Amino acid sequence: MLGELTESQINNLLMSQATGRLGCSIDDQPYIIPVTYAYDGKYIYGQLTEGKKLDILRKNNKVCFEIDVALNMQNWQGVIVYGIFEELKGANLKEAKDKFYTRNYPLASHSKVHPHEHGINVQLDDSNRLKPVMYRIKIKKKTGRFEQL
Repeated sequence: MLGELTESQINNLLMSQATGRLGCSIDDQPYIIPVTYAYDGKYIYGQLTEGKKLDILRKNNKVCFEIDVALNMQNWQGVIVYGIFEELKGANLKEAKDKFYTRNYPLASHSKVHPHEHGINVQLDDSNRLKPVMYRIKIKKKTGRFEQL
C-alpha cells in the first residue's frame, strides 16, 4: 500500500533521524549535499564549511531537504521539505549551535563526547577545528510518503 504521511508522522520522522540530503540549484544545475541536521519542529539546523555548496546557497537560498527510512523496497517512508536557507549570526547562531550539538553530540561514540560515561572530566574543545557556518532552513512546506507491504 502506498500513502501519504500525516503531519505528525512527518514530524516524527524528521525528529528521529540525524542525516539527510540538502538540495540546492544554480544556473539550472541541481546540487545535492549529504548533511547532519537537527529538527526542532520549526526549523532544520545544520552546519557547512566554505565551498561550492555555500556559494550556491548564498546565491539561491531556495532549497529542499530529504530524509528517508527504508527497511526494504516495499517498506519505506520519506519526507521532503521545501524552504529557505538562512545563514546564521548573533543570537540565532548560538541557538542553532545549542540545538545542533545537543541533538548530534550524543550520537557520537567517542569517550571525549561522553565523558560522564567513562569517568573522564573533560570539557569539549573545538578551538582548533575548522569553524563551520551554521544555518537553518525556514520551512515553507513538508510532504511525506510511504509504502508498506
